[in-house]
Amino acid sequence: MTTRVIIVDDQAMVRAGFAALLSAQSDIDVVGEAPDGAQGVELSRRTHPDVVLMDVRMPEMDGLEAARRILAPPPGVTHRPRVLMLTTFDVDDYVYEALRAGASGFLLKDAPPADLIAAVRVVASGDALLAPSVTRRLIADFARQRPASRGKPALRLKALTQRESEVLTLVARGRSNAEIAATLVLAEQTVKTHVSRVLTKLDLRDRAQAVVFAYESGLVTPGE
Repeated sequence: MTTRVIIVDDQAMVRAGFAALLSAQSDIDVVGEAPDGAQGVELSRRTHPDVVLMDVRMPEMDGLEAARRILAPPPGVTHRPRVLMLTTFDVDDYVYEALRAGASGFLLKDAPPADLIAAVRVVASGDALLAPSVTRRLIADFARQRPASRGKPALRLKALTQRESEVLTLVARGRSNAEIAATLVLAEQTVKTHVSRVLTKLDLRDRAQAVVFAYESGLVTPGE
């Protein structure tokens, strides 16, 4: 299947470079470009992409607000693509807030071309881009600055079984399904089932939101 992508970035050369790189892939089709968040939201609703490459810092409307509008559309708008945030900074409050809003991950703009291509494919497949260690560090840094919630997030943990809590803890620490399986002495398919149940019970979109939730609920403490 071909993955439909739009690129939202205020730098024309960046858009052109990313578009040329992605369009050269047989399984990726760049269906549009936009120079700011507002136009990106409109383009997304018009073209129905699978993945939105969204710059964090832009004029008119920044990437955070655009991601929020795309991921939480008004009534009547049913299409919700995956959003992959692009940033030149390895620690950025906007990126953290975008993950909270439902973005599926983020990528540094100076990442190797192969990483961008792989990121689009990972996000399009329904997974979250949590491989770069900087993602985990970013979430941990902001969680350290903000005390764990004592309200609804912590209460929602009670819906999980002990095993599901263990799996969520390891997901938040950046472990893959294979690594979790080895740690807990489980079959990898069993781990996938546990992860799916955790996302369903906590009403989370993907692993990126699961990581944010684990820190904000106090299940995982930065520096552990």
